[in-house]
Amino acid sequence: MLIYACKFCDAHYKQCIMRQSIIASSIHLNTVFDCPTVCIFKYCRMNQFFLQQGTSNELQLFPHILALALKKNNAIQLDSLHTATTNSLRIYYVVDGKFEWIVHEQQRILYPGDVAIILPGQKFGGGKGFLDIGTVSWIHIKIEKLESYGKMIPGKWSSLSKTESQTIGKILMMNCSELHIQLKEAGAIIESVKTELLNQQIGFTTRVNQLIDELFILITRRLTQQNNSRHDFPQTFLQLEQTLRQRLYYQWTVDEMAALVGLGTTAFNEKVKSFTGFSPLNYLINIRISEAIKLLKRQDASVTDIALETGFYSSQHFSTTFRKLTGFTPSEFRKNNLPKNDI
Repeated sequence: MLIYACKFCDAHYKQCIMRQSIIASSIHLNTVFDCPTVCIFKYCRMNQFFLQQGTSNELQLFPHILALALKKNNAIQLDSLHTATTNSLRIYYVVDGKFEWIVHEQQRILYPGDVAIILPGQKFGGGKGFLDIGTVSWIHIKIEKLESYGKMIPGKWSSLSKTESQTIGKILMMNCSELHIQLKEAGAIIESVKTELLNQQIGFTTRVNQLIDELFILITRRLTQQNNSRHDFPQTFLQLEQTLRQRLYYQWTVDEMAALVGLGTTAFNEKVKSFTGFSPLNYLINIRISEAIKLLKRQDASVTDIALETGFYSSQHFSTTFRKLTGFTPSEFRKNNLPKNDI
């Protein structure tokens, strides 16, 4: 009996070699799957899916698609997104939440509707070493050739002309340090690719490749149109966050936060939800926990002091919330992250 842990929904699975089936062994799933080579993660709760080349039958006809996924991260998973160099062209779309990533050695903050494109050879990872709370989808594509001067050959699967491919390659390379755009259509295309792969109706092979070509076209069109006013609210929002971090000990109300940016409570709620995927109070809790993580890596403050400094009304409230979002109590986290000679 082999045990599998699903990193996408924390469920656990047992694969019975004799029966050649995969059985969910947690409350998250209760379905039996006939073939262990089928990607079991695509059946996870909350419509998450994960298809990977070499393990998912759906990708056998598409060797250029290395991975296709949608992940909803409900809790901070420490050390879950280290910076590493990619060997494929990766496209990430933020569905909800706020993600701080390192792309090509530059820090990027992405909001819902944002797309990050990571070219082969570029470094990519979490700005804080872990995947932020929120939902993100992605597709990893193997490109036959992408030269530094812009020559691009997608592969035989693509119907783009030679001229179109080279134009797209040049635009990508010209913007290689600024491949961060707002493109809500990207999420719909990734979802459509998944639907085609799973349903496999007549013409699905052609349709999947057309969708990837369309994604390239839309990305490069948006890159040529992009200007510095990418959002109308995030700059104000970043200033608000800075103010909140400076006074985390204060018990902020939604009305007070809305007043700081000159909005009514209803409009403020809608704006914050639109750009972060969270209610204002839940987003504030995420900021508190993020700051607490930094403070717990130092030995010069007690857990109680950190709790009060970051706005929790008691150490018990702090411990309960921290464990819910990270999987550790504050003391466990400190023990695991302090140098041994400081413990």
